[in-house]
Amino acid sequence: MNKWLMTASIALVFTMSGVQAAGNAEQGKAKAMACGACHGADGNSPANGVPIAAKLAGQHAKYIEKQLHDFKASARKNAIMNGMAAPLSDQDMADIAAYFSSQTRKGGMAAADQVALGQKIYRAGNKATGVAACMACHGPTGSGNPEANFPSLSGQHAAYVAKALKDFRTGTRTNDPNQMMQGVAAHLSDAEITAVAQYVQGLSK
Repeated sequence: MNKWLMTASIALVFTMSGVQAAGNAEQGKAKAMACGACHGADGNSPANGVPIAAKLAGQHAKYIEKQLHDFKASARKNAIMNGMAAPLSDQDMADIAAYFSSQTRKGGMAAADQVALGQKIYRAGNKATGVAACMACHGPTGSGNPEANFPSLSGQHAAYVAKALKDFRTGTRTNDPNQMMQGVAAHLSDAEITAVAQYVQGLSK
């Protein structure tokens, strides 16, 4: 009987923990008001924003949560985001992630002169330099893979994508699992980064 009670109590704790960890989009909307200054009220950040801020609308909630945790722990360096994430609780992060994930991302346009090279890198990589195809992890339409926590890229600002790739290439950003993105970016040229970033900007789910 005691063993049954202990098992039931443990199960209840885990169940309650799961409930607490679940994000509430309605709560997240209020908590995300400060985020809107850079990322836009609905997660569609302006293309000419300073600093360059990612579009968060439609991004996988799990991915947003991870980035917030990494910013809070300084595993991902950004003076603004490290400060913004510092006071957030796990529940705050889950709620904010749920809100932005529930929004619809607005698409973008790719520069016509960059599409050919960008499409080649995104869909086939560069065998000569050992660059893997982006779509292997991020999908043919850039929708990402929420189970593997690979982010959605479709419609993301080209300037933001290019900066992220260059940060991975230089080691300024190191919070990618198993250094996957650092490994890919290390072999990308500036021209390839510019082209694939433009191609991603024009993708739609």
